[in-house]
Amino acid sequence: MSESFPENEFKTYRRESFTEQQLQTYLLQHYKRLDLLPFIEDHYLFKMQSYLHSGNWFREIGFPEESIKWYKAFFEYYDANFKKLSPEEKYNLVEIITYSYGIQADNYARIGQLDSATLQHKKNIAFIKDYNIITKPSAFNNYGLFFYWHKKDLDSALVYFNKAYLLTKEKFPKHTLLGSIRDNIADIYIDRKQPEMALPLYRENFNLYSNIKNERSNQFDVSRLISAGVQQVETEIKLKKLNEAEETFNKLLKTLSGPSFNNHIQSQSQLQILGAEQALYTKQEKFKEALEVANRFRKLSDSLSTLSKLADQRWQDELNTISLDRVALNFKIDRIEKENKIQSQRSKLWIVTLSSSIILILLLSLFLRRRQHIINAKNKQLLAEQKLEISRVNNENLQSEIESKQRDLSDFAINLTQNQEWAQDLANKLEIIMEASSEGKKALLAHLEQDIQNKITFDTNTHEFYEKLDKLSDAFYSKLNGLFTNLSKNEIRLCSLIRLKMDSRSIATLQNITLASLNTSRYRLRKKLDLSVNEDLDSFIQNM
Repeated sequence: MSESFPENEFKTYRRESFTEQQLQTYLLQHYKRLDLLPFIEDHYLFKMQSYLHSGNWFREIGFPEESIKWYKAFFEYYDANFKKLSPEEKYNLVEIITYSYGIQADNYARIGQLDSATLQHKKNIAFIKDYNIITKPSAFNNYGLFFYWHKKDLDSALVYFNKAYLLTKEKFPKHTLLGSIRDNIADIYIDRKQPEMALPLYRENFNLYSNIKNERSNQFDVSRLISAGVQQVETEIKLKKLNEAEETFNKLLKTLSGPSFNNHIQSQSQLQILGAEQALYTKQEKFKEALEVANRFRKLSDSLSTLSKLADQRWQDELNTISLDRVALNFKIDRIEKENKIQSQRSKLWIVTLSSSIILILLLSLFLRRRQHIINAKNKQLLAEQKLEISRVNNENLQSEIESKQRDLSDFAINLTQNQEWAQDLANKLEIIMEASSEGKKALLAHLEQDIQNKITFDTNTHEFYEKLDKLSDAFYSKLNGLFTNLSKNEIRLCSLIRLKMDSRSIATLQNITLASLNTSRYRLRKKLDLSVNEDLDSFIQNM
C-alpha cells in the first residue's frame, strides 16, 4: 500500500539525515527555538515554519501527541494571522496546509482517535476543493488510506481511491501520484482475492516507473519501480502464469542494470527482489536455486537487522545526551532568573528606603509645624487661665500622638535596617560566588538558595495563609489522598489553590516560583492525575 503525503516547501528533518554530532546540535537549537518563539513578533511565515518543523520532528522520532500539539499551534497561529499575509504568501501556503491536515489526521489515527482523524481529512478536502493542484487528488487518496489502514473499510477506501484516480488522470495525467493510487487500488483487489483485477494495474505501474522521473527530484523512483515489478511477478505467480512471471522478473533485472538505476538500489528493495526470485524458483520447482536465494535473503536480512539495532542504540544514546544538556540549560536559565529576581528585590528595597526617608521628612515637618502651633497656643494661654488649661491638655494629647508615631517610625526603621542587612549579605554572597571557581560555585549557589528559602519559610503571612488553607481544605485533601496516593504535599496544595480559582501568576507569586516552574508543576500534576490530552486540569479539580 503506497503512502501519498506529498512533499512540501519546508524541509522535513529525519534522524538519518544527520551525523550523530549534527543531530545533537540540531536538537539543541530546535529546543532553543521553541523557547524563543513566544517572544518573536511579526515574522508570521517564520513562526509558521517553526511550528511545522516541530510537528514534523516529533512525528519522526515517535511522539505523535507532541506532534499534534505543534500542528495545532500552527493552525491556530495561521487562523489568527491569515489576514496579515500577502496574496502570494497565502497561495504559497496552500500546499503546506493541505499536507499538514493529512499529517495531523495520521497523528490522530496513530493514537487511536479516529473521529478526530476523520475530521482532519474532511477539513482537508473542504479546504482544497477550490484549488486545481496535485494535493487535491492527494487529499482524497489519503482519506482512502485512512479507511484502508485504520477502519478496514475496503469499500469506502476504494470509493476515495477512484475519486483520486479519476481526478489525477484528468488534471495531471503524467504525475507519479497515478502510480501510488493504482498501487492502492490493486492492493484492495489483492485483499479481495481478485489478483486478475490487480495485475493490469501493477503492469501499468511497472511501465510508469520505468519511464517517468519524480516531479520534484527529477530522478527515477527506483524503490517504487522495484516494488511495482515485484508485485507484478508475485501476482503472475498467484495466477500461475509462471512464464510471464519469469519474463517480468528478467525485464526488471535488465531495467535495474541500466545506468539510471543500478547505483540507487536500497537494501530493502534488494530483499524484495530476492523474495520474488525465491518465490519464482519455488513455483518452478527449482529448489536448489530457491535455497541459494533464500540463504542470500537471510544473510542480507540479518545484516540489516544488526545495523538497525546499532543505529537505534546510537540514536537513544544521543537522545539521552541531549536530554541531559537540556536539563543543564534549564538549570542555567533558572539561575539567571533567580539572580535577576534578587536584583529586582534590591531595586525595590532602594525604592522603599527612599520613600521612607521622604515620609520621615514629611512627618518631621508636620511635627515642627505642630510644635510651632503649641508655642503659639502657649503664648495665647497667657491671656487667660482657662484658655491656658485647655491648651495644656491639648498639648499633652498632641505630644502623646507624636510619641506614638515616633515609636512606629522606630519599629519601621529597625525592620528596614534588618532588610538592608539581609540584602547586603546577599550582595556579598553573590560577589563571592562570582569570584569563586567553577567547582565551588555549585555549593555556594546551593547555600545561597537555602538562605533565600529560609527567609521565605519564616514569612508569617504566608505561613498563616497555608495553615488556614490546610484547615479549610481538610475534606478536599482527604478525597485527593484517597484517589491519588502518589501526590506530594506541594502538589496537594497546588490542587487546593487551583480549586480556589486563583490565576497562574498569583499562584506562582504565593509559592515564590516562576511561571515556567509553575507550568512544569502543572504538567507533572496532570501526569499523576492521569488526565488525557483533552481534559482540562482546572475543570477536573474544581468538579471533584
